[in-house]
Amino acid sequence: MIIHSMRYILFNKPYGVLSQFTDEGTGHATLSQYIDVPDVYAAGRLDRDSEGMLLLTDDGALIKRLTDPIHHVEKSYFVLVEGEPAREKLEMLEGGIQLRGYRTRPCTVRLIPNPDLPPRSKPVTPHGPTAWIEIKIREGRKRQIRHMTAAVGLFTLRLVRVAIGSLRLAGLEPGTWRDLTSIEIQHLKKIGDIS
Repeated sequence: MIIHSMRYILFNKPYGVLSQFTDEGTGHATLSQYIDVPDVYAAGRLDRDSEGMLLLTDDGALIKRLTDPIHHVEKSYFVLVEGEPAREKLEMLEGGIQLRGYRTRPCTVRLIPNPDLPPRSKPVTPHGPTAWIEIKIREGRKRQIRHMTAAVGLFTLRLVRVAIGSLRLAGLEPGTWRDLTSIEIQHLKKIGDIS
């Protein structure tokens, strides 16, 4: 009997890359250009315009637990916004924002100094003052952070996921990946409440 060992991969998704292995005729770069590991799938997605941490695995139960909003797994993002991030705007974000058809859950938001991130392949071109904020959410709808910041007059110029639970992106260059350590896998399974 062959025992299949699950794969758990941490990938630093570059700007402009789809969070899937096929381009469906769009001509955009995909995960297949970076990851040659069979049968792994992204546990959640990042928009083509977003960068950063993407977790891939063949552990279907873990994918379900990490992506199902009922489990409230925290994800952290560094967000470059155009506009003045006044305290009132940050508090509005923290309290939840009414978007089309739903209200976002409360989250954690703070102003941060310029993070140590590699330059993006397509430079950001702001038209006014900019600032970096960190947003930690426990849900993840399509383009949610971009919609949230726009709702308070802060326009997202760059969005980088830097953490999922206790997993951190630090040290992984864009376009590169690594297998998770056994300790990281244990932490992930605790977050997802899987044994």
